[in-house]
Amino acid sequence: MTVGYLQIQRSGQLEHKTRVALQLLESCGLCPHECKANRLIGQRGKCRTGRNAIVASYGPHFGEESPLVGRCGSGTIFFSNCNLECIFCQNYAISQNGEGREVTREELAAIMLYLQRQGCHNINLVTPTHVMPQILEALLLAVEKGLDIPLVYNSGGYEAEEILRLLEGIVDIYMPDMKYTDAKTGLECSGVDNYPEINRVAVKEMHHQVGDLQTDNRGVATRGLLVRHLVLPSDLAGTAGVARFLAQEVALSTYLNIMSQYRPCHKANQVPLLARPLREHEFVRAIGLARHERLDRLYVNNYLFQPEVSVYG
Repeated sequence: MTVGYLQIQRSGQLEHKTRVALQLLESCGLCPHECKANRLIGQRGKCRTGRNAIVASYGPHFGEESPLVGRCGSGTIFFSNCNLECIFCQNYAISQNGEGREVTREELAAIMLYLQRQGCHNINLVTPTHVMPQILEALLLAVEKGLDIPLVYNSGGYEAEEILRLLEGIVDIYMPDMKYTDAKTGLECSGVDNYPEINRVAVKEMHHQVGDLQTDNRGVATRGLLVRHLVLPSDLAGTAGVARFLAQEVALSTYLNIMSQYRPCHKANQVPLLARPLREHEFVRAIGLARHERLDRLYVNNYLFQPEVSVYG
């Protein structure tokens, strides 16, 4: 297995793409907010992050999708702050309160290499959108010191298409959320009025780059697209629309993981429909709606869907 970033590193493209990405920090347009903050001099835009990436935690993680976890875990790096403001975020201390510490490119490269030495199957970049240039400059250093495992781009799915194109050949595995199919819900729950439109374009671009999920003979992911969808109370997430889009506009063989772990966190009580846990019948109904679209790789809470097995909890 040869990961993408090693192939383009040999041609000099990785260094070129890194330079281009770093220049974007001068008038930041890394995400659809296009806040134009000059992050090179420490200004903090919509993502509340300046020149350096902020890391909350890192280590082998065994709670991710099974193709990422394998036997030795997914090498997760949790970046602080986010370009979304989800009122029900379970990790709000990190994503919105910015808990963590700033790291240099040398420190970030060392974290990547540490995770590889621990036997992790991949480097799983959690909430990377706003620190993509910082990741690339660290990746350059890590490659020089022997990094050679797949790179996972694990995001909320609110991505700028032109920035994703810059990542082509670098990212091996994309794992975006598809949170909502209704723009009004996206505004009320995540603070953006165009989430479905932006999200769908991004997911199509991701699939264009890496295709359907591929695994090795151990069942460990090597390349491709995984989509996550969290079911919300009162069908606020629009599960049927997500499944229909993937089936009709991406591929019937798209890996879709539908999750039931919603609970009211952070500011969820501000929206009455979100101020209670998900009910079992709501989740069962959501699975039925997704099944109706005949996706070949439908997973439920990380397990391949099997009609005879309980799908809740």
